[in-house]
Amino acid sequence: MSIGVSEIRDLREKTGAGMMDCKEALEASNGDVEKAIVHLRKKGLADISERAHKAASEGTVGYYIHAGGKIGVIVEVNCETDFVAKGEAFQKFAKEVAMHIAASNPQWIKSDDVPDEVIEREKEVMAASLEGKPPQVIEKIVQGKLAKFFKETCLMDQLFVRDTNITITDLLGELASKVGEKIVIKRFARFATGEE
Repeated sequence: MSIGVSEIRDLREKTGAGMMDCKEALEASNGDVEKAIVHLRKKGLADISERAHKAASEGTVGYYIHAGGKIGVIVEVNCETDFVAKGEAFQKFAKEVAMHIAASNPQWIKSDDVPDEVIEREKEVMAASLEGKPPQVIEKIVQGKLAKFFKETCLMDQLFVRDTNITITDLLGELASKVGEKIVIKRFARFATGEE
């Protein structure tokens, strides 16, 4: 049975589990969403969404220096407890995210962080190249291009540089499932010599 991306995304929104885990659960349950949720619960992945209200006030500052000191990244990653913050998996995640930021140069953490004026400017530029097409077609194309823009500029939407089958959101979801806590990438700064 072929499982579509929209079905995987829907299950992910319901459970908070990573995309690959959702795909595996849907395949194991022949596309039955309720059975897939049970499958994820058995693996302990679906419980993470219940922790969304918890405070993530512990954490670490990860860093990465690349290209002989030409690029550097600092990233703050938060979790619920000091115990998890000091754990090897959490520390590795912070380092991996910092390395990813060095390579991919995101501008924002998530699409909600993109200023409205930037989104409007991008929409105008995208629509300008589509003159002569019907308005509903233009709107659909612009929405598709905007989604691509978010994937290129927003950290959580980017494909992970070490495994382009998953996004940073998926990587974070896998860690959250593993440690059983809410994980948040709070902020980051990327420095490159010669850049303003």
